[in-house]
Amino acid sequence: MKRAIQTFAAATLATLALAPSAGAETYKSEHYTLRAVTVARGLEYPWGLAFLPDGGMIVTEREGRIRLVAKDGKLSPPLENVPKVYDSGQGGMLDIALGPDFPRDQTIYFSYAEPGSGGAGTAVARARLDRAENHLTNLKVIFRQQPKTTGGRHFGSRLVFARDGKLFITVGERGERDRAQDFSINRGQVIRINSDGSIPADNPFVGKTGYRPEVWSYGHRNPQGAALHPESGKLWTIEHGAQGGDEINIPRAGRNYGWPIIAYGRHYSGEPIGEGTHKSGLEQPIHYWDPSIAPSGMVFYTGDKFPKWKGSLLVGALKFQLVSRLELNGEKIIREERMLNELGERIRDVRQGPDGFVYLLTDSGDGRILRIEPAGP
Repeated sequence: MKRAIQTFAAATLATLALAPSAGAETYKSEHYTLRAVTVARGLEYPWGLAFLPDGGMIVTEREGRIRLVAKDGKLSPPLENVPKVYDSGQGGMLDIALGPDFPRDQTIYFSYAEPGSGGAGTAVARARLDRAENHLTNLKVIFRQQPKTTGGRHFGSRLVFARDGKLFITVGERGERDRAQDFSINRGQVIRINSDGSIPADNPFVGKTGYRPEVWSYGHRNPQGAALHPESGKLWTIEHGAQGGDEINIPRAGRNYGWPIIAYGRHYSGEPIGEGTHKSGLEQPIHYWDPSIAPSGMVFYTGDKFPKWKGSLLVGALKFQLVSRLELNGEKIIREERMLNELGERIRDVRQGPDGFVYLLTDSGDGRILRIEPAGP
């Protein structure tokens, strides 16, 4: 049964948004009193968010929609010519990103659970955004997880453009944990492709028999957070563990991150996972959570609105309903502050706006875009 019945009336109501000055709530953090301002609401399970050059936003709804959000919070009707999604379990419309040349070509990229023969799998498409007509043109699927499979778990998926224009895609192992170590298929990996879908010649497995050439790293479980470090330019990812063992990794070319041979945490049955937490040849996370917070969405804070957060990694949590602020020393996590749990909201995505404020997506049938502002020291 679908999570919500899609009707014309519901779509109409979804276009009603609170003005940015309305709905403010305040919460204490270590360094600041925080104001949570509801910018827009009425979104059905929003998943991914990107900022447009004019200060507006584009947001995905897991049910299968993409919407534009004006600076005043008004939601557009859903964009037309969006591909059909596999709207079941964790599947649906997922992440979204602007192309590297968006101001010139208006190209957007989005990931989604694609239905097809054999079930469903994570796919990525690019298309030109026609704002005047509120639809997509020149749509092309540039990546498909192979093979598709049944079930509604562990699609990933975040999209991150590297500084050289290459596109990183995170894909989950679709609940088929033992297949995350099968190099001939797409399960539990970070993918790296060119913006047109072609394979970079310097990918680690290009020309290697039995390996898929689009793979950058493997042995991941269900990565739902990804971001570039603002200084090093390296990709950082966050993935869901089972019962314990959510991980932060810095995926390196050709490396194996261990799932399900090693892991921190246990299966939901209580049984141990694999061979323990360490094994030669398998990479260790730079940080893990036990118990699991169910992380989804991450951003390195570089703005000036929260000076004491500069350089911190902000991570949204679904299960624990909070934002985790992680202080770094190089590539080490040295301290964690948990905040905004009083919101009582599952946090699906975390972004820094061009205004320097922090924006959150709440994971619910009446999902909100929240702007986090300092209300005082």
